[in-house]
Formats: sequence, structure tokens, C-alpha cells
Amino acid sequence: MIERTIYLEKLLGFKDKQLIKIITGVRRCGKSTLLELYQKKLIEEMGIEKRQIQSINLEMPEYRELLVWDKLYDYINSRLIDDKKNYIFIDEIQNAPDFQRAADGLFIKNNVDLYLTGSNSKMQSGEWATLLSGRYVEIQMFPLSFKEYSSAYPNVSAPENFKRYLEESSFPYAIELSGRSAQIRDYLGGIYNTIVLKDIVENKKIRDISRLEMTARFIADNIGNLTSIKKISDTMTSDGVKILPLTIESYIDALRDSYILYRASRYDVKGKKLLQTLDKYYLIDIGLRYYLLGDKEADSGRILENIVYLELLRRDYKVSVGKVADKEVDFVAEGLDGTQYYQVADTILDKSILARELAPLNAIHDHNPKFILTKDYEPRTAYNGIKQVNVFEWLLKG
Repeated sequence: MIERTIYLEKLLGFKDKQLIKIITGVRRCGKSTLLELYQKKLIEEMGIEKRQIQSINLEMPEYRELLVWDKLYDYINSRLIDDKKNYIFIDEIQNAPDFQRAADGLFIKNNVDLYLTGSNSKMQSGEWATLLSGRYVEIQMFPLSFKEYSSAYPNVSAPENFKRYLEESSFPYAIELSGRSAQIRDYLGGIYNTIVLKDIVENKKIRDISRLEMTARFIADNIGNLTSIKKISDTMTSDGVKILPLTIESYIDALRDSYILYRASRYDVKGKKLLQTLDKYYLIDIGLRYYLLGDKEADSGRILENIVYLELLRRDYKVSVGKVADKEVDFVAEGLDGTQYYQVADTILDKSILARELAPLNAIHDHNPKFILTKDYEPRTAYNGIKQVNVFEWLLKG
């Protein structure tokens, strides 16, 4: 079992704080396993007794009677220990209508520390905020980072691990299926179809599944490219599938709500504001791209961008695509430690490619850190203050 250190540390930081801890993320990214790891740590390292912990997964049939909020509350309340702190874990809480009423009732108890998980488009960040106003903290979880994945293969080189990481998926259970491509494909198909059929089609009442899937495949084929809703609509219409921009937009919103797709908006670096036109989209997992598109050739630079984008999100940065006059900076990352700029490229050994990648960063005249991440194994160097860093080392450092 891979220890999800970054998330465990966040949970430990909020332990016993008067906040509901909500862990969100795509299905099968490891939320339930994280709760198991955390409970184990509470018992083995924090001196918490097993009887102080209640753990309920609302997707399991044995808890079907608890899908009514008052029954859920009564079940938990009847098992609380009066003179000790109680640690309550409820998986897939959105399956219980009006769950917030049970959560509120538990939250106001001084001897309860409450942890919830949610993974589908029934419940988005905005709805958490509405239902649990000011009483919660959201911890967004992702599938395995490259560092976490590599910990399962400590004797394998970074480039070889990276190739497998892309092709076999970053979803945790894919490690158990390593080397069995057909089984991995079936596993990813199960995740994808559950998200599409259960989380999107059922919850969003979408009737035309084929057009939704065409939209998903279009995005998967264009990760890292500047894209507009109208362009997607026009392209699909020209291919013989007439579909309105508003419909495309609703499909993309549904894919984002289910954490399968992420959007990076453009940011005017000089004007310091987000722009309303043209965005980039990235998938939660590159293995899903191979599932959707088969062996269709991919731009390895765009794939690498996708990995870097997700890693920046894991590190709690707000990430956008930079615009500097007529030039584009791959990522503007804003965090508690300030703003950083990133260019991402497979290689910059060719002088013309190096010049192309340096140009947008050189056009920025503030003093924030600037980086070029590449697969090149060259000595660390800098160009006018722009640091060149090997992307594998950067990912493994995280």
C-alpha cells in the first residue's frame, strides 16, 4: 500500500480542528484507502482506540439503510463514546440526500471529528460551500503522483518508470495489474464508464451519450492545446455531428464536475487578469487518454504538460496559462510562496527550440522565479535567471 504522505499530512494538520474535513477527487483515486491509512495512523501512532472510530462507506450494500440522513445520524450517534473523542469517517457522502443535516448534527458535538469523501458530480465545491457554509475544509485528492508511483518501483530508472506511468495509468490499482495491458484497459474502462454512466449521464440527465463521449475524445486528443467551445462545436459539426456550443459547454462542465477533466484559463501576465477566451484542458490520467483514443499518436510535449499541470495542482498552486503580448507561457503558478512561471518541453538541446522556449519567459519583466522543465539530463544551468531543471528530478522532489 503506497503511503499518500501529502494527503496524510494535510489530514493530520486538521485533526481535532472544529472543521468538517471533506476529501474530494475522481473515483478510484484512493480516497477510501487514504482514510484507512489515516485510521491506522490514529490507532498505531496517536493512541486512539478502535472503538473511537466509526467508518461507513455509503456505496456498500450493507449500509443501504443509512442513505436516509436521519437514519445515518441516529446510527452514528448511538455508537458515540461520551467521554472520548470520536473519529467519524463517511465515504461517498453525496449518496445520502440531505446529508448535510446529519453532518451538521455531528459537527456541533464537541466530541466528534468528522471526515467525509465525495467523488461525483452530484456534489461540487460550490455545493459543499452552500450546504456546509464556513464549516468545512476541502482536500482535493488526485491519482498517484509520479513520485508516489515510483516508490513502487525503486530500482527502475526514472525514464522507464515515467513511460510505464503514462501507459499503464496513475490510478493506484493499476500497479497491481502492471504488465497486463488488456486488464489495465478493462480496469480503466470500468472507471471511465462508471463516471460517464453513473456520475454524469444519470446525475446530469444527459440523453445523448454518444455526443458526450465524442466531446470527451476530442478533449483527450487536444490536451494542452488552446481550445474554444465554438471550435469543438465547429469541428464536430464539420465531421457530420451537429452539436451546439451550449451543449458542448454543458458536457465539459459535467466532465469537470466529475474530476476527470481540468481547465486552465489564460492569464494576462502584464494586466494581471484572467482572459475570457481560449482555454486549455487536461485529463486526470494519461492512461485514460490511451483508453479513449487507443494507440493514436500523441504529442509527447503536450502529455508532459499534462503531468506538470496536475503536479502543480497537487502542490496547491492555482494554475493558468500565461499570455505575454503575443507569446504564451505554459503555466503561471500562484501559491502561498508567490508566483512562478514554467515552460515545459521534451528537450531544448536544439538551439532553435531553446530560443523558442526562452522567449516568453524573457518577455516577463518581474522578479518571480522562472523555470524550463525538460527531459534533458544536462547539468543544472540558467539563462538570464531562467533555471533549466530536469522534469523527472522536479517531479520526484515533490
